[in-house]
Amino acid sequence: MQRKNLVIALLAFISISQTACNQSAKTESSAQTSLSGDSIDYRPQYHFSAPKGWINDPNGLIYANGQYHLFYQHNPFGNVWGHMSWGHAVSADLLHWEDLPVAIPEFTNADSVSKTGIFSGSTVVDKGNKSGLCPDGTGDCMVSIYTGNVTKSDVQTNQYQNLAYSTDKGRTWTQYAKNPVLDLQTKEFRDPNVFWYEPQQKWLMAVIKPTDHQVAFYDSKNLKDWKLLSLFGPQGDTTRVWECPSIVQVPIENEPGKSKWVVFVSAGHPQKNYLGMQYFVGNFDGKTFTLDNENPKPIAPAVSNPVDWGKDYYAAIPFNDLPGTQKNPVMIGWLNDWEYANKIPTATFRGAMSLPRQIALRRTPDGLVLVQTPIAGVASLRGTKKEQQNLTLTSQSQTLEKSLDNVYELEVEISPGTAKTVGIRLAKNGSDGPGDEETIIRYVNGKLELDRRKSGNVAFSDRFPSVETAPLKPQNNLVKLRIFVDRSVVTVFANDGERVITDYIFPTKATGAIDLFAEGGTAEFKKITIWPMKSTRP
Repeated sequence: MQRKNLVIALLAFISISQTACNQSAKTESSAQTSLSGDSIDYRPQYHFSAPKGWINDPNGLIYANGQYHLFYQHNPFGNVWGHMSWGHAVSADLLHWEDLPVAIPEFTNADSVSKTGIFSGSTVVDKGNKSGLCPDGTGDCMVSIYTGNVTKSDVQTNQYQNLAYSTDKGRTWTQYAKNPVLDLQTKEFRDPNVFWYEPQQKWLMAVIKPTDHQVAFYDSKNLKDWKLLSLFGPQGDTTRVWECPSIVQVPIENEPGKSKWVVFVSAGHPQKNYLGMQYFVGNFDGKTFTLDNENPKPIAPAVSNPVDWGKDYYAAIPFNDLPGTQKNPVMIGWLNDWEYANKIPTATFRGAMSLPRQIALRRTPDGLVLVQTPIAGVASLRGTKKEQQNLTLTSQSQTLEKSLDNVYELEVEISPGTAKTVGIRLAKNGSDGPGDEETIIRYVNGKLELDRRKSGNVAFSDRFPSVETAPLKPQNNLVKLRIFVDRSVVTVFANDGERVITDYIFPTKATGAIDLFAEGGTAEFKKITIWPMKSTRP
């Protein structure tokens, strides 16, 4: 969870440590920006967003009592970062969410001066209440483990790990009387991710030492007493602070019965001075994570292995206790980037969550690589499809749709042929003049690119206009793209999830054209399918 201090500190301290996943407390005035109406409807229709106010990191993802729980970093009072509390929503299918009241609010401490912000963390179910945290019962006890960010006179003084428990399926929460349960007496120690490690019948925690670029592993038998096991890092990208760790066992999709452990860390980005996520493949014995240096092989020009090559996917964590029908881990990430997060042009809300992604590893010539695909249930949101096949273009463009509501899914299979560049223009308005709006997805020189420099409103931050680039090799001479457009969110899953690019766009109209194009030669669009997508909003 990202933290930034007071405006004076922010201006004086534009550095690596500022762009962390949690921000330190701001003054109340800066955290209570007006929630007046949006002039343009940028609210996603099938991605989760809070009814109002600011959100960032997903927290406490868990399936419990027949429901998926999404807790999230939330400012209930404004649309910029501040007053960090846990928002809450539940779902039966990970797509249609019911908004619930704030679960765990920021609180004033016993000294009546300092405050504790509810920063990022996780949620578990203590079956049979073996920890004794929930009073007067032996039933299941829902426990959240989060970072308490302590501030005094708006100055951050400490970060440590706290517990809160719920006896009513997560609707109300009580702080553990003996908090904190893990305190290193430091300002930089956060984002505990806890899960049950069945082989050794214990709880495991992955928690970040941000400026040391280390994941610390702890274990506990009762959720209250924690012992340090080992440290992982520094590794990979260390250009920015590390945050929001997790470790999960991931199946290898084309090697049945085999799996590897994967560590996820939010950190830097392949493009300098932006933020993103990286992953590490290896082995875990309940104590130590050992990196497998051959899987995957390093990808130039990145010094690590990005989870998403776009600018707007961060702080993703996996769900705990998925139902038995779900064989692969499922993750949700925050859609935004701290380089411009407080400035994106929305008013009643700010920030959203990704579609839930099912993850796996795939054996490729480059070793084991992470693959991500939307959960299967996303297909249930499709409306009536339109299809076209075997469209050949030679140094030309062709309009596929003249005007389409920017809420759809698009699948395209491309044979690049002799074309130097081939691609798609989305959310396009104008007549190819200087004021033309378009978001371009193109394949060129072994790379997949998403170009949002002319995507509409890009002037709110000089850090926003950008071109995202991911290395991509055709499969059987085909580039396969599955593209989700949802008002202000574009996500491209390439080659069955081997590469993903997620970006915000802010077109000035709710509808736009779709053009296909080939430049410098001939390319064939083997298959094109468009589905309008149904809204999942209440």
